[in-house]
Amino acid sequence: MNWLSISSGAFITAFALYCVAFLLYVIAVIGRKWKNREPEGHLRKWGRIAFVFSSLGLAAHLVFFFTRWAGAGHIPTSNMYEFLTLLGMSIMIAFTILFAIYRSPLLGMFALPLTILIIAYAAVFPQEVQPLVPSLQSNWLRLHVTGAALGEAFFAVGFAAGLMYLLRVTDYNDKSASARRSQRWLEFSLYVLIVVAGFIITVFAFRGAGYEAVFLQEKLSIDARGNEQLTTQTVEYQLPPIVKPHASETVSIQPFLGLDRPLFEAPGWMNGVNAGRKLNTVIWSVLSGTILYGLLRLLARKPLGAVIHPLLDGIDPDDLDEISYRAIAIGFPIFTLGALIFAMIWAEQAWGRFWGWDPKEVWALITWLFYSAYLHLRLSRGWHGLKSSWLSVIGFLIVMFTLIGVNLIIAGLHSYAGV
Repeated sequence: MNWLSISSGAFITAFALYCVAFLLYVIAVIGRKWKNREPEGHLRKWGRIAFVFSSLGLAAHLVFFFTRWAGAGHIPTSNMYEFLTLLGMSIMIAFTILFAIYRSPLLGMFALPLTILIIAYAAVFPQEVQPLVPSLQSNWLRLHVTGAALGEAFFAVGFAAGLMYLLRVTDYNDKSASARRSQRWLEFSLYVLIVVAGFIITVFAFRGAGYEAVFLQEKLSIDARGNEQLTTQTVEYQLPPIVKPHASETVSIQPFLGLDRPLFEAPGWMNGVNAGRKLNTVIWSVLSGTILYGLLRLLARKPLGAVIHPLLDGIDPDDLDEISYRAIAIGFPIFTLGALIFAMIWAEQAWGRFWGWDPKEVWALITWLFYSAYLHLRLSRGWHGLKSSWLSVIGFLIVMFTLIGVNLIIAGLHSYAGV
């Protein structure tokens, strides 16, 4: 049986079902605005239908995960594509658990786009099954990656509820300095999500057009005898090269809007064959996301937060605050075990040390410390509502930087290739 073919079909099915479920959750939530015309029971019915579709999407996602596991011969966590699809699946598991407790369709309206965004971002990366190197062939790795993903998934649901709280309570008619500052930071949070969405759209657009640029980069290495060796490596871009690899020669570039050569070279301190390509990816992410955000603002003629705010009328903000806290409280011990304790045990077995100050390790620790502070301030200092929600949003932005920013900007043992 061709497990990988079944896995690929299940992935597409899950993505399509998530998109349909999101639209149904939107109908269930926006229908509240017309509940005088629409019976309340009818709105609950839309919420139940949406939950059925999101659950079917999760079932298809689980089929993808286990059939890829069967086809690859190892748990699918060996590259960025597999980890991000695992994270998306974990978010849906966390959402399903919390939805079963709170029965809030509004949570689906925000959690589903986050899942869709993450698995769409996963599809940007190479999807070929890769054999595991010996250091990755460990049960501790399975516990580390799945625990980290599930913990981050609950943080993601906490972020969604916290963001909804902020959008619900922010008064866009208030022109005071403090209110404007809050509105700007909330808009920035939405902008960050749109940057990721813009990058995904851009990558698939150029990939669909078959765009490619190729460079040859020289690399100086030292062999086992201590002799210097100069080798060349091929670096392929799927996005127009605004920046080319350091110390490289151009092989071929497909012109784009008159751009037939890179504008500048990656700085010398950015070591690694993929450093220039990763910097190029960051630049394109910011450019495409900014353009997309500008178009949405032009269409709406107001801040995006002000567009979403009226949709949340009638929602009890205290419920959102409770959901956000409960999600983070569940996710924190799972993240502690998966991302730190199991990770250190595996690191000792694979590399002979528990801690090595690798960039991803450092940012995992920063994430853990931040959420430790969140729980401390909420339980000991009584930080509820506005303060708590801002912490949940900032915390997940740190998680996103750990997953995406560290991978694209900082080279380390946990880094994967960029686009």
